[in-house]
Amino acid sequence: MKQNLLDRAISWIAPAAGARRIRQRAAVEIMTRGYDGASRDRLRYGWRTHATSADAEIGAAGSLLRDRMRDLTRNNPHAANALSVLVTHAVGAGIVPRAKDKRVNALFSEWAKQCDADGHLNFFGVQSLAVREMLEAGTGMVRRRRRLAKDGLSVPLQLQLLEIDHLDATKNGDISGGKRAAYGIEYDGLGKTTAYWLYSQHPGNATVLSSTSMESKPIPAEDVVFAFDKQRAGQTQGVPWGAPVITSLHDLQIYEQAELIRKKLEACMVGVVTGDDEGGVGLPLDGETTPGVYNADGEIVEKFEPGMIYHARGGRDIKFTQPASTATYDAYKTASLHTIAAGFRMPHALLSGRLDKVNYSSSKVGLETYKRTIEDLQWRVIIPLICEPIWDWFCEAAYFAGKIKNRNVPVEWSPPRFPSADEAKDVAARVAAMRSGLLNPLTAIAETGYTPDEVLAGYVEWNALLDKHGLIFDSDPRRMSQAGQTQQEPDDGEPANEDTS
Repeated sequence: MKQNLLDRAISWIAPAAGARRIRQRAAVEIMTRGYDGASRDRLRYGWRTHATSADAEIGAAGSLLRDRMRDLTRNNPHAANALSVLVTHAVGAGIVPRAKDKRVNALFSEWAKQCDADGHLNFFGVQSLAVREMLEAGTGMVRRRRRLAKDGLSVPLQLQLLEIDHLDATKNGDISGGKRAAYGIEYDGLGKTTAYWLYSQHPGNATVLSSTSMESKPIPAEDVVFAFDKQRAGQTQGVPWGAPVITSLHDLQIYEQAELIRKKLEACMVGVVTGDDEGGVGLPLDGETTPGVYNADGEIVEKFEPGMIYHARGGRDIKFTQPASTATYDAYKTASLHTIAAGFRMPHALLSGRLDKVNYSSSKVGLETYKRTIEDLQWRVIIPLICEPIWDWFCEAAYFAGKIKNRNVPVEWSPPRFPSADEAKDVAARVAAMRSGLLNPLTAIAETGYTPDEVLAGYVEWNALLDKHGLIFDSDPRRMSQAGQTQQEPDDGEPANEDTS
C-alpha cells in the first residue's frame, strides 16, 4: 500500500503508530475488495436478482416467453426470419441416419414416408418441426404412437408432434408410489424422469368440447422425446432461443411503427392563409366571424390533411408547414439488429438479409463462428435428444414386427453440409482431405444429404447409360483424366491405368 502525506508524517513522529495505521488501512482495503458487478451502490440499486433455480424461473416466466416469441414469429419479420434460418441450417433437408445394414436403411426410408401420425410430414419434416418448436417455444416434444400390424405400415410405429403447452405445468407435489411431480414432469425416488403429465388436447384449442380433455394423464417417459437446450444444472425445460432479445424485437417493432407515423407527418405539407382580421371568412357567430382556420366552404377545420390549403380569419398571406426530417433511422435499426442477432447467436447479415455491411473476409469469419454454434446444437441437442430416441423406437418396432433381426442397430448420423461462401475452394479442400486420408469419403457423401448407396447406384446407372449409347464425356474418369487425357482401355478385365497427374 502506498503511503500518503499523513501516513509519512505520523510514521516520522511515531513509527509504531504509523505502522499500526498502515496495517489497519490495508485490512480495510482488503475487506472492501470484491467484484464490481456485485456492488450495491446507488447506480445499481434497481438491479434486482434472485437466487432461484432454473426450473423456478422457467416455471414463472416460461408460458409468457413462449406466447411472446410465437407472437413475434407470426408478426415480426426479423423474428420469423431468424427462426427460419436457424432451422434451415440446423436441419435443412434432414439429418440422415446411416446403418451398416442396407436392409435396415431401405426399411427406414420406406417407413420415413409414413411416420407422421398426422399424415402431413415425412421423417425429416418431423425433425424440422420438432427443432423449430424447440427453438421457438423452448422445448420440442414427440410422442411415440404404437400401431397394429393391420394398419398397413411398413413398421408399426408413428410419431406425434406436440407443443410444450400439452404439458400440465400445474402438476406439482407428491404422487402415489413414492413419486413426485414438478411442473408436469414426474420423477421417482432417485430423481429419474418416469413420466410426463400431458393433456389429450392443446389447452388453447378453441374446439375443446369437454372438460375431460383437459385432464392430464401420465405418459411414460420412454414414449416421449423431450428436447431442449440445457443451460443450467437441474434444468428440466427450455426457453425460446431468442429469449434475451424478445424485448429488443418488440421495441424495434414499436420504433418502426412510430417512424412510419413520423414519416407520414413529414409528408403532411399544409398551407394556411393568414393576415389581418378584416374581411375574414368563416362561420358567423352573433354577427361576427368565429376566430379559427376554415376550409373553402367556410367550415372550421379540426383535422388537417396533406396537400390542403386552409384559410385563417382575415387571411392576407399564406404560410406552409415545415415538416422536420431525420437521418437516424438506418443507424438505429442497424444497431438494434446487431443486438438482436447476438441474442439469436447468428450473424447480422443472416438476420437482416443485408449484405452491404459485410465483405468476403468478414462474412467468412462470421459464418465459421456460426457454423460452430450450429454444430454444437446438432451434436449436443438435436441428435442425442431427438434423432437417437426415434431411431431406437424404429428399431424396436421393426424387431418385434419381424422386419429386422437385431433390436439394437448401430447408426451414424449425417447432418447437412454447411453452405459454403466459396464452393470451389471448399470442394478442393475436401478432395485434398479425402486423398490424404483425413476425411472418410462415406462421411463426405453423407454430408450432401444422400447415402453412399444412393450415390454409387446413381453412378452405376449413369455409366451404363453412357456405355449403352457409346458416349464419352470429359467428366467420366473411366475415359478421361482430370488433365483431359484419354485413359487407357482395360485389357482382359484389368482395371484402367490410374491418372497420376
